[in-house]
Amino acid sequence: MIKYVCLIQETDIYKMRRFRDYIRFIGFIKPHLWIFIVAAGCMMVETVVGKAASIGAIIPSVTIVLAGKKIILPHQSNMPEFIEDIANKAVNYINSLDRLHLLYLIIYGILILFLVKEIFTFLQGYLTRNLSLKVVRDVRNQLYNKLISLSLRFFSKRRTPQLVSRITYDAGVIQNAVAEGVRDLISESIQLIVLFISLVIIMVAFSIPWWFVLVFLVIVPLIAYPVRRLGKRLRSISRDAQEKMSDINSILYETFSGIRIVKAFDMTSYEKERFRKNNQRFYRIMLKSAKRLAAINPLTEYISICAGVTVVYFVGRLIITRGLDPGAFTAFLFCLFEMIRPFKKLSNVHLINQRALAAADRIFNILDEQPDIKEKKGALELPGFKDKVEFRNVSFRYEDTYVLKDINLEVQKGEIIAIVGKSGVGKTTLVNLIPRFYDPTAGGIFIDGNNIKDIKLASLRRQIGIVTQETILFNDTIRANIAYGNVEADEIEIKRAAEAANAIEFIQRLPDGFDTLIGDRGVRLSGGERQRIAIARAILKNPPILILDEATSQLDTESERLVQSAINHLIKGRTAFIIAHRLSTVKHASRIVVLDKGEIAEMGTHKELMQRDSIYRRVYELQFKDTP
Repeated sequence: MIKYVCLIQETDIYKMRRFRDYIRFIGFIKPHLWIFIVAAGCMMVETVVGKAASIGAIIPSVTIVLAGKKIILPHQSNMPEFIEDIANKAVNYINSLDRLHLLYLIIYGILILFLVKEIFTFLQGYLTRNLSLKVVRDVRNQLYNKLISLSLRFFSKRRTPQLVSRITYDAGVIQNAVAEGVRDLISESIQLIVLFISLVIIMVAFSIPWWFVLVFLVIVPLIAYPVRRLGKRLRSISRDAQEKMSDINSILYETFSGIRIVKAFDMTSYEKERFRKNNQRFYRIMLKSAKRLAAINPLTEYISICAGVTVVYFVGRLIITRGLDPGAFTAFLFCLFEMIRPFKKLSNVHLINQRALAAADRIFNILDEQPDIKEKKGALELPGFKDKVEFRNVSFRYEDTYVLKDINLEVQKGEIIAIVGKSGVGKTTLVNLIPRFYDPTAGGIFIDGNNIKDIKLASLRRQIGIVTQETILFNDTIRANIAYGNVEADEIEIKRAAEAANAIEFIQRLPDGFDTLIGDRGVRLSGGERQRIAIARAILKNPPILILDEATSQLDTESERLVQSAINHLIKGRTAFIIAHRLSTVKHASRIVVLDKGEIAEMGTHKELMQRDSIYRRVYELQFKDTP
């Protein structure tokens, strides 16, 4: 019993959450409400004019023009007296017209009304599509702005292709839901209302028994139940499909970015098979979705046809036994069968919305994510770096594992601090705390006596330049990559930065010079060339504090010489934190900090550390023992 009650409560919570998600999803339309209102108005005019033209032309066309009879209203009508007077006058006028003249009037009327209808069809289609494009544009902007504002910790837990899928695939699903789902929800609802009112008018005017309407009270639950079951399953399938699409994006990203390794290790067949399997899984999931989408139309249509045939049988008996007006009968059947299509469309709207809600749920998970690194209210502006950087009892951990423990370090302005140690001891983590890519678990970092948590993020990061081992360049021109971070720099400043980074010579050899496109992640340049562009970027930014994270690793001797020369020019007069694996590059540092097991094991100049039995000395001698 308790288990059953808990199950009911979980179901209610799920329904409430789904309802909130749908209301929030509809909220994407709010900034463009005027477009939505005008589009809805156009839908109303389109439906009323189109259906009114069709239904209004049926009775005189069938009864007078085709059958050559007069329209006859029943003697005992259920209409109010004043409406009955208007109806009688209208019928008498139509009956008085010549059949050929009436045919002309009907034809002209239909042409004019349907011209108006098609104009409003175009307008509502254009406005609805515009609305959907604006919504998906806004969603993608919100997603991108949120993602780019999140902390590095968030990105360390997520795969890049998954995040790309949110902006591309999931946002596209929402666009379809707005373009088709919201449009059909309004348009088909209006059609149902217009058709139902027309049906009631015909039934009242020509005394058609009311029990025929009960047929639709049977149709609705018969259609709604399978649609609801299919929609619930479709939402689950849609969620799985979106996850599989993320996997496909991941394979594409990994394969294309690592294409050299793929080919070098002759793994093209392996990658083809890996992609084929994931693509096949996505196909099977989408096939399940297609099967359910394909089932809903014939299922609802057959149920509707069964109900319609029942009505045709009984109304046909009325014509034969009681002389029901054939035009009224035809108009009645027209309304009846026209109501089938809106029911089917609204059923499809439910399925579209289920898919959209699955995508919206994933989007909301991103939009609701809170960054770990937050700017304090009333944060200070740091005008410039004047004195020193201090680490006071700084500790940091990932999950439950401590990477840094009780780091105390004071760095004066102009000092060059080299940070060395084995891989995984926390060298990169230590320098990542300075620009607040992460915040310490304990302790604090101070610049000129100000805790960096009390400084505006933009103000803090303006003081810091970074050159990393993995050079990050963008698929743009060399000029744009050097000026990244200082977009207002002029041509002279950019060239000076390139000269200082020993990059001007190879840039001038390129076909388009500074306007050369370097490809994705700078793939058209060598490793040394990419690194010198990154150094030129840092030089142009002209920050007082520099972080160099193994900037000369993985380079050949000549490239290392050029890059090291550029680095020496870059760090001149600045406060620099240099992470280096090759100890030969840090011999002239003001101080060398040796990290071991997350703690500062040793600290001193190269000469001081070499004079004692230190970890640094042992590693240095190991690196140079084969050097003549």
